Amino acid sequence: MADQNVPPRRPRDNRGWDGRQHPTSDGYRDLDHATTYGPAAGYGGPAGYPGGTTTLSGQGSRWVGPDGFGRQGYLPASGAGLPNLDDDDEPGRRTGRRRALAALGGAAVVAGGAALAMTPQVRGLFRDDPVAGDATGTVVTDGTAARPSGQQPSTVRTYPEQNESYMGSRAGAAMRRNSPSGGRLFDGPAAAAAATRVTVQTVLAKDPVRHLASRATFGATPKVLADIKRLGIDGWLRRQLDPEKIAPARAELKLAELPTLKLTPQQLRDQRDQLNERGAQPEKETIDATIARQIWSDRQLFEVMVDFWNDFLHVAADFDGGEVYRNSFDRDVIRAHALGSYPEMLIAANKHPALLLYLNQVESRKDAVNENLARENLELYSVGVDGGYTEKDVRQAAMLQTGRGVADGRYVFHPERHYVGKVKILGFSHPNGSADPKTADRVIDQYLTYIALHSSTARYVARSLATRFVSDTPPKSLVDRLAKTYAANKGLIKPVLMTLFSSSEFWAAVGQKVRWPMEYLAATYRTLGVRPEASPGFQGDNRRTPYAQGLRQIQDKMRELGQYPMGKPTPDGYADVYVAWTSVGTMVDGWNEAGDLLGGWRKQFTYPAPEKLVARPPATAGAYVDELAERLVHQKLSAKEKALVLGVAGVTATAKVDATFNGAIAAVARTILASPQHHLR
Repeated sequence: MADQNVPPRRPRDNRGWDGRQHPTSDGYRDLDHATTYGPAAGYGGPAGYPGGTTTLSGQGSRWVGPDGFGRQGYLPASGAGLPNLDDDDEPGRRTGRRRALAALGGAAVVAGGAALAMTPQVRGLFRDDPVAGDATGTVVTDGTAARPSGQQPSTVRTYPEQNESYMGSRAGAAMRRNSPSGGRLFDGPAAAAAATRVTVQTVLAKDPVRHLASRATFGATPKVLADIKRLGIDGWLRRQLDPEKIAPARAELKLAELPTLKLTPQQLRDQRDQLNERGAQPEKETIDATIARQIWSDRQLFEVMVDFWNDFLHVAADFDGGEVYRNSFDRDVIRAHALGSYPEMLIAANKHPALLLYLNQVESRKDAVNENLARENLELYSVGVDGGYTEKDVRQAAMLQTGRGVADGRYVFHPERHYVGKVKILGFSHPNGSADPKTADRVIDQYLTYIALHSSTARYVARSLATRFVSDTPPKSLVDRLAKTYAANKGLIKPVLMTLFSSSEFWAAVGQKVRWPMEYLAATYRTLGVRPEASPGFQGDNRRTPYAQGLRQIQDKMRELGQYPMGKPTPDGYADVYVAWTSVGTMVDGWNEAGDLLGGWRKQFTYPAPEKLVARPPATAGAYVDELAERLVHQKLSAKEKALVLGVAGVTATAKVDATFNGAIAAVARTILASPQHHLR
């Protein structure tokens, strides 16, 4: 099961990617040197959970993490030890700023930001009230305790069940009530935007340009908004759906400063010692590059889809082998097919060493079948847990896929390890009568194409895309429409996205998504206009350039926040619903990072001075807040929110201020960045 398939990982430090954690003499895992992970290998688990490979008659293999079989969490602990969020030590001003940040940000942006239902933990952080029960506690809202919505998220098995379990909370029920319930398809996105009336409760401006910029990018910027207005909604989307024609941004050209990014797995193996001396960590540089593209690339919709597929067809960057193979998986599987064909992506993934190692396919042979990859191909990567397959289907698929593996860093097919005999899986049947590599490979590809085009897969992909782009509780009408387009176009992604953007449900869902922690960080860099060049006078070290150092610091901050690209250790990817990310520590840490950016503390980059965010600052405090809000969150705040922001500076709306807001501009800007308008996607 997905929550048990935790790739084994030994504790590591930053000394480089030495070979001690690898079972082969040269430091790399291969088909012919695959290791069984279990108690014998030092990963002891509870009694009754066997390690090792699967036999045809035995129980399926179980992955064991460094902490045993316990589920590995990824959210930081809340409560004690929270970072400081104050700008000064004056008690009265500190309390006022805490209350302003709490009132604006909240921990549960329920009903699209119309109501800020903060958890008791957050209320306790900002005032002296005793902490009561958690308002987001799980209760059954649609079924019995046997359904995922009635279970704790840690007890469910798969990505869709995980989302459903989180949405079984009171906060999830409130969001469901406020979501659009139905809609229709229009001739194009612009027509849908013009004809759709937004009826949900939300603090966001009901502006289709801002809505598109928030959902189809990692954060709206003045340039993105101007581009959409100049090209029109249809023209901008056509351009984004043809990313090859968009010139790389300066930050993308600077990715040449990451020495491992363009190397093949074989080159990484050959140059391992030299790269280790330079302190290069290939799997981390893959994450660094992804972060850079999310912040600075002009191919924003493409990057959003890359992130989507990195969770849907998930291979963790930090797995034992990721340092050699994960960058190639990102480049040759995810990025190569992100706007192309999902069946082709699934086929490519199943022939890539990263996935074959990550899910132990390298250990599967006809006389000792490992079912991990076969199970996840069905449960996570195609039809889904409710897609109609049985345990017999899993076993048949696992036998069919025997023979696929890795040797000398490359995909290989070993005919002597391939099961020969008739198979039947979810309606797919084949005599499978040959172990010839070309013939057997072709049969496996036919099977993967079959499940990738299965009607259950169409719905699974459709629901996942609708959850990502529209709402944590996507309307059935939209899911049905996207699934129909997916099936009619044989798994091509662009037609599905065009159907999504041409549907009124998308345009009606303003304020219905809350940013993940890493999205909040990326959006903050984007809206502040941080540039990838180093600040004047900054000197790097002898190993990495300032740009490379800065990207690693962003990655480290995302790790502190509990989420970073390709970071989930298990194959199910990150939950894509807001309730999964309610964390006091995460929220406060994000606000503090915004404060650091406004102060320009990370000298590896260049920052606009906060007093220059508004080109011609008004002379009165109220007007200045209005213009600063337009600049940072692309709309004005409500009267109540505006009063809270003014309270941070201790001035009235009519008070005279200079460009520095009488010395409080950084605090005022950070408070605006703590608002629901910046937390909502």
